[in-house]
Amino acid sequence: MSLRTVFTNFSKLAALSQRKYSTNASVKTAIITGGARGIGKGIALRLAQEGFDICINDLERNATTAKEVVQEIQSLNRKAITVFADVSSQSQVREMIQTSVGTLGPLNVMVANAGIVEMRLGLELDHSEPGPRGGHVKRTMDINFGGVVNCNVEAAKQFVRQGKGGTILNATSVAAYRASPMQSIYCASKAAVRSVTQTFALEWGKYGITVNAYAPGIVQTPMWDHVDEELSKQNGLPKGENFKNWENGIALGRTSTPKDVAGLVAFLASEDARYITGQTIVIDGGIVFT
Repeated sequence: MSLRTVFTNFSKLAALSQRKYSTNASVKTAIITGGARGIGKGIALRLAQEGFDICINDLERNATTAKEVVQEIQSLNRKAITVFADVSSQSQVREMIQTSVGTLGPLNVMVANAGIVEMRLGLELDHSEPGPRGGHVKRTMDINFGGVVNCNVEAAKQFVRQGKGGTILNATSVAAYRASPMQSIYCASKAAVRSVTQTFALEWGKYGITVNAYAPGIVQTPMWDHVDEELSKQNGLPKGENFKNWENGIALGRTSTPKDVAGLVAFLASEDARYITGQTIVIDGGIVFT
């Protein structure tokens, strides 16, 4: 056997070994809250396509749609589980992360996507409103802002324990930049997410943790169907007409889809974004310009 043959065979073995190591090393996990539908579902599927194993979080009432998303991810030859948890509860978020890590392995990406929108005029706001979550103000802030804080803090603790950094991505909105009628508390909650994203980025950079936010505009999801319906009750326009008016104010001439948002999140979750932190990136087709 010639020296050249030996070298060639050694090179093939080395390449094979490296390929196997790279495959193992490239397996990453992500948790997506509110992942059973809408933008969350779009993000989950895109990250699965990018090679992530996925933990879908949602409320138990969305068990059927969550199961469907898990099955779609598994059809892409990725691992996927569902963990039901209320993100406004820090203890439930902590348990969710522990379950994900115990089943899928070390956490790499936390996508704090869960949120709600309830349409209320300012004069209708009432802190004494009955209900298990309290009034509109508390309910919206507990989920949209408190839920993000809980996911960020508990994910950061997990990243510190793992000692290899991590990525946190938060759902905010163009509403963090521009007010909208009937959305005073929603706008405030999203502005708060933008602010806390910057603060956590400053605090956790020393641990190799990046914290960024994505700010969608008008997206074709059930949430925006609800917004359209509630606005129609106020302005008298037929259902769907508000969407047409919104499109006229978008530079690219169309509302967005979950896939549009998922593409940005996939980039922010990738190695190409490892030097980006503390930023809120607007993806709205040209509604607000920052």
